[in-house]
Amino acid sequence: MLSRIARRIERLLDTRTAEELDISDLLARSIEFRGRFEALQRELNPGHFRWYPYNSFANFAHFDRLLTGERRRLLALARGGPVIDIGCADGALAFFLESLGLRVHALDHPASNYNRMQGVAALKQALSSDVEILAADLDREIHLPEPFYGLAFFLGILYHLKNPFHALETLASRSRYLVLSTRIARYTPGRRTDLAEEPVAYLLEEGEANRDWTNFWIFSDAGLRRLLGRAGWRVLDYQVFGSGEASEPADGDADARAFCLAQSRLVDAETNLRLLGGWHELEYRTWRWTERRFSLAADAPEGATALEFFFSIPGEVFGRLGPLTLSARVNGAPLPPRIFTAAGPQRYAAALPPGVAGDLRLEFELDKGLRDPGLDARELGVQVCFSRDDAHDERRCSAPLCVY
Repeated sequence: MLSRIARRIERLLDTRTAEELDISDLLARSIEFRGRFEALQRELNPGHFRWYPYNSFANFAHFDRLLTGERRRLLALARGGPVIDIGCADGALAFFLESLGLRVHALDHPASNYNRMQGVAALKQALSSDVEILAADLDREIHLPEPFYGLAFFLGILYHLKNPFHALETLASRSRYLVLSTRIARYTPGRRTDLAEEPVAYLLEEGEANRDWTNFWIFSDAGLRRLLGRAGWRVLDYQVFGSGEASEPADGDADARAFCLAQSRLVDAETNLRLLGGWHELEYRTWRWTERRFSLAADAPEGATALEFFFSIPGEVFGRLGPLTLSARVNGAPLPPRIFTAAGPQRYAAALPPGVAGDLRLEFELDKGLRDPGLDARELGVQVCFSRDDAHDERRCSAPLCVY
């Protein structure tokens, strides 16, 4: 019976939480889960589509060689936040992570998915799974249901995108950590040109690699590293598997894959900061304009008694509006207003009301905002820096909001 096999794919019992598991433990569990997963696929045996033919669980053997130090407890990096599997195929990774107790979203593009996402949908139904399935074209505007993900898996997808910079930059503003793999190349086809030290990418002809029209950019090793850096990521662990020194972009016998774990420079590693209303788009991978009213949410550590909010008043705003008063409320309770009498970096600090803990909702309001269609069609308030590298030295954390 289908239900009998489906019931066997359940959360694996262990005294340890998923966050405590070493990557070697996850590798062993993925092997066990694969057997159950493939048994379910055989029992479903759909006649109107074919299952994704590649072994998604093989990635865990590479993760075991890739990750070092404390980062070997890979799932601890999510810090309890949701996890997203981008390019989910039939959902093997997503359903495995769910079996470990994680809240998971699975995203793919039906037009390029092996069976137009019929496989992942059928397995979700058979498993009575809570994995949320998302359909999206990563080469266009990306709408994600969660404002913030603790960990994103982006395996074997980058070279299938026309606009890889756009996708990586978007993820850097929405996820704390990224696990990525993609094909790279040492040489151009026929080994005509050595790309080893050049930060470049080779654009494939349609069908040139594996007769797959969805293959586009094959980066050199240096090109991938530069792309990650410019898109807002700091590479923590990096390994190349496969042909390596002999790799070419189109030859199946000269395939090399780069695997890396990267940390966003745009999302704080400690505070689960979520932007709510009143924010404009991220600019230069570094800062955002606010509107006159804006809000955000964060987790307050146990025993927290105060907060600090860091922002900047641009010279053009101060020159037109003069001194600005910033008022604030936390979970509906008012905080003392502050008056700022100069342009440049600013710090708003206040004590938290008694009894405020856990999820905090912060609402800020300026007494004035700048509206000048000749300068900018948007309502402008202040600028807030989201780059970890540009954080002020006085901050207690690397985020614009510090709760302590």
